[in-house]
This record gives sequence, C-alpha cells and structure tokens, in this order.
Amino acid sequence: MRDQVYLDFNATTPLADEVAEAMRPYLSEAYGNPSSLHWAGVPARDAIEVARSQVASLLCCDATEIVFTSGGTEANNHALKGIYFAKRSQIPTPHLIISQIEHPAILEPCRFLESLGAEVTRLPVDRYGLVSPDDVRQAIRSNTVLISIMHANNEVGTIQPIEEISKIAREHGILCHTDAAQSAGKIPVDVESLGVDLLSIAGHKLYGPKGVGALYVREGVELTPLMHGAAHEAGRRAGTENILEIVGLGAACALAQKVQEDTNLVPLREDFWQKLQAHFGEQIVLNGHSDQRLPNTLNVSFRGQIGGDILAQLPWLAASTGSACHAGSLHISPVLEAMGVSKDIGAGAVRFSLGRSTTQAETDAVVDAISQLVVGAGSDS
Repeated sequence: MRDQVYLDFNATTPLADEVAEAMRPYLSEAYGNPSSLHWAGVPARDAIEVARSQVASLLCCDATEIVFTSGGTEANNHALKGIYFAKRSQIPTPHLIISQIEHPAILEPCRFLESLGAEVTRLPVDRYGLVSPDDVRQAIRSNTVLISIMHANNEVGTIQPIEEISKIAREHGILCHTDAAQSAGKIPVDVESLGVDLLSIAGHKLYGPKGVGALYVREGVELTPLMHGAAHEAGRRAGTENILEIVGLGAACALAQKVQEDTNLVPLREDFWQKLQAHFGEQIVLNGHSDQRLPNTLNVSFRGQIGGDILAQLPWLAASTGSACHAGSLHISPVLEAMGVSKDIGAGAVRFSLGRSTTQAETDAVVDAISQLVVGAGSDS
C-alpha cells in the first residue's frame, strides 16, 4: 500500500508537536476554575493570560483585545451579530456589506440577521476572486454598520485588499471585520496594518487544536455578547474557559511567529503547478489569482473531468474538490461560480493546500498519479 499524502491543510492542520507538548500538562494540572482565586484557579487563569498574550502577539494587538471562542465560526457569529444588536437601538435596519465568496460562517449568520430585519449587500468578485474597493465604496449606505470581507479565500487562496477596504470604512465611520481563519499563520496578520476593528481566527487552521478560536475586538468597539451568562472574558463571552485548548491556541500562535518565514511553500507550490502544467497543458486551468493568494494554496480545474471522480480514484490522497464544508459535492463551488468559472471547468476543480510537512516527493507523486488517470494528459505539453 502506498504512503498517504495529505494536501488538505486549508481544511484543517495536524496538531503541531510543540502545541501538543504545551497542552499535555493541562490534561492533569491547572484543573481549577480560572475564575477562582484560590491555589487551584490561579494557575489556570495564568495559563489563559499567557495564551491571550501569545495570540495578541501574532495579531499585533493588545492582549485585552482578544476574546477566546469555540472556533472561527463562533468568532464570526459574534462579530456579525454583536455589531448588529449593538447598533440596532440606534439604527432600526442595520446594513452589512459582505462578499459573495465568504465562508458559510459569514453567509449563514447574515441570512439569519436578514430574518431579523437586517439589510445585507453581497458584493461580486472578479475572475480572480477579488473584491473591488470601489464596489465597497458604492455599496455604503447611511445605515451601514459593518463591512466584513474575508482576508483570504479558503478555496482559491485569493488575498483581499483589506487595507484599502478598511480605509474606506474608516472614512465613513463604519466598522470593519475580516475572517482571517485561513490567513493567520500563513501570511502576516497585523490588525494595525490591516486597519480592521474585528478579526476572527481558528485554532485548527494553524496547527492548533479544533474547537477553539479567538476574536480580536479593537478597544472601544461596542459588541453585544453572543453568549450570555457569567462575566467571563471580561464580560464579552460567558462560559468557563476551555483551558486546555486555549493553551494550545496560544502555543500555535507562538509557533506560527517562529516558522512563518521558514515554511518556504511558494517555491514548492510553484514547482507543483509547473509540473501539472507540463503534464496537462491546456487541459488544466488555475483558479484564483496567480500571485495575490496564500502561499500554500493551489486550486486547479482539469478540463472535461469531475474533481470528485479524480480524488475517488486516489484514496491515499487527501485533497478537496472545494471548500472543506462542501467536500464531496458534485456541484460547482459557489466561490468558483461567483468568480464566473463555467460549470464544465468548475466541475473539474481540485484544491491542493500544502503545509509545513509537505515534500516535493509527495507533490511529484500526485502529479504522476493524476497524469495516469486523466486521458490525454501530456498531449499539450
């Protein structure tokens, strides 16, 4: 049986050894309630605050601006719903601006808010998956309260011009949020440089544990809590903190700062792409921006093929036919559809997302295996 190859790091990442090691003591130690002031609770509280500082360091913000959540989905829900409810007393019908290619963790909360009376504008993207800052400016209304555009797309990797978009938001006195679940740990995510007021991350996207994330909330931003109860997280998110996983998220963020410049995934990704082109020629199409995308992401379409069928014949390969939330679907990805990709091209899409452990031997093996499956491979090389 051949070795398994994992090229689905955008769906989730394995737990880094360093992160697991940092978490291990908290399986048996520091078991007290972090809200307790006695000898069992203080170490737990200290561990959480260390992790908060580690997350803040990665995002270049103050530790007091970090709210721990159960993941990226909750962080996104908290940002969207928190702003909506905070503004509704001043503006009866708050208006939000998002893009058509947001993750379901943005799209679905917005649909829910619409059922409560919110107005939502979904901006189009160009063929590379980019949102136009001019479209953002033109979409602004007198009742606009939040602009939420993802930092980098989970399917094609396109990186959005968040700096320009947040500048427009500031000019109009509007808050700006970005979903950085896919970008944190892969490219620099500096909230000051980005100019955002709110930013979401997920632990399992940057070699941390699943079930934990964080929401950056700029000091002074009024946000209605999503979870109500006791005054945990400075009154911003009720519920006894998940010490074990929070420690893991902090360790993952600290590790990301050390290895971010050393992953060197762009040359490996480009070598992978060039070899696929050499084998398939005009039979293969790149989806997304050629340069302005995540260093680890390669989304391609094989003409005349169905991406799911290709992967089904390679059970040793872990890759995706779209975003992880739509894996297995034979329908064209909504992201590719929004980009104007035709159905016959979109049906053949496969997303390869590389990670810290990916080797050239693995990507070469994938090229060779697919070239044996796809009829006519190499005819245009």
